[in-house]
Amino acid sequence: MRIRAAMGTAVAAVVAASQLAGCTPPLRPARTLDDGEVLRVMKREQVQGLAIATVENGKVGKVRAFGMRNAAIGAPLTPDTVMYGASLTKTAFVYMLLQMADEGLLDLDAPVTKLLPQPLTSYRVKPFDFSDLADDPRWKTITPRMLMLHAGGFANFRWLEPDERLRIHFDPGTRYAYSGEGFYILQLIVEQGLGLDITEEMQRRVFDRFGMKRTSMTWRPEFAENVADGYAFDGTVQAHDRRFRPRAAGSMDTTIADQARLWAAIMRGDGLRPDTRAAMTTAWLPITSTRQFPTLGAAETDWPQKLAAGLGVVTFEDRNGTAYFKGGHDEWTANLVFCQETGQRCVILLSNDVRAEKLYPELVQLALGQTDMPWTWEYSWFGVE
Repeated sequence: MRIRAAMGTAVAAVVAASQLAGCTPPLRPARTLDDGEVLRVMKREQVQGLAIATVENGKVGKVRAFGMRNAAIGAPLTPDTVMYGASLTKTAFVYMLLQMADEGLLDLDAPVTKLLPQPLTSYRVKPFDFSDLADDPRWKTITPRMLMLHAGGFANFRWLEPDERLRIHFDPGTRYAYSGEGFYILQLIVEQGLGLDITEEMQRRVFDRFGMKRTSMTWRPEFAENVADGYAFDGTVQAHDRRFRPRAAGSMDTTIADQARLWAAIMRGDGLRPDTRAAMTTAWLPITSTRQFPTLGAAETDWPQKLAAGLGVVTFEDRNGTAYFKGGHDEWTANLVFCQETGQRCVILLSNDVRAEKLYPELVQLALGQTDMPWTWEYSWFGVE
C-alpha cells in the first residue's frame, strides 16, 4: 500500500489510540536494575562498557554506567562519557525535520523535484552522488516522508550492492527497506534545498534545546577527556572514530545522560505540534520482512504485533498499547532505545561493546516486564541455538 493511500487510515488510528489511552490497564513502574544483575550479565558476555537510562512519565529516571570506556588503561565508563550514537542519529535528525515541517519550511510529501534546486541525479560529489539513478525516473517520486520511513527503494548503502552502484529496488513508498542512503538525500534537501548547515541546525534545534551538552554531529576536542573506545565480538579494540563531517545517517557523538534527555523530550513531544508528535509513532507502512537485515531479504511474515515503519522509529502494538524502538550498531557499538507510549517510558541502552546486544532482550524485560518486542526482527541471532 502506498504511503499517500495509507495517510487517512494512519491519522484515524492516531485519533482512535488517543481515545482508548485511558482504557489501558496501569503498568508497574519501570524497575531500576541492581548493580549485581547488570554486572552479572556483562560478565557473561564479556561486555566492557554499558550505559543504561530510563524514562518514565516523560521524565528522565535513573542514568547509570558500568564497566570501562577503555579497559587497557582502566578508565571507567561514566554517564558523561562520549559514545558513538550510530543510527540513533537518524531519529534525532528526523525530530529536527519534523520541527521544520511544523514551521512550514519542509513539505514532507513533496517530491524531491520540488525540494532541490537541481535534479537529484545532477549531484555527483560523494556521498551525495546520485548520478547512478539517471536512467530510473522513479527517483522523481521520492518524498521526505518516504525516506524517513525507509521506503525509498534503496539498499542500506550502495557499497553493499554487488557492483557498488546505487539503484532503486522497488517503487518508492510501497515497502520498507532500511536505508542510510535515504538519509543522505534528506541531508541534501536540508543543505542544498533549504541552504542550512545540519550541524548547526541539529545543535540549535535538538541538542542545545534539550540540554545535551556533550552531543554533536561532529567531533569536538573537549570530548577527548572522556571518550569510549569500541570493542568487537572478538574483543578487538577500536579507537573512537573522530568524525569531522556530519552525516544524518549516523555521525552523532553523545552520552547516556544526553540520550536520556533526548528521549524524554521525544516522549513528551517537546517542540512539536501534538499531531506531528503522534504521527512520529504512527504505523505508516507495514513491515513484512522476517528480519531487519539483510535490508532487501525476500522472506516475509505477517507480524501479529503489526510491525510498521514510523517516522525515524519502528512501531508495533505491545500488550499495553503502542511501542516503538530504534537501534544503532556497528562492529564496536551496540545501542537500543525501547519505548512504550503508555506510561511514557523508555529504556535506553548504549554500549561501546557490540557484544552487549546479547544482553538487551533480558535487560528490557527486567526493567519493564514482559513485552511483545519483535527481537527476532531486530537481532538475527535471537532464538538461534
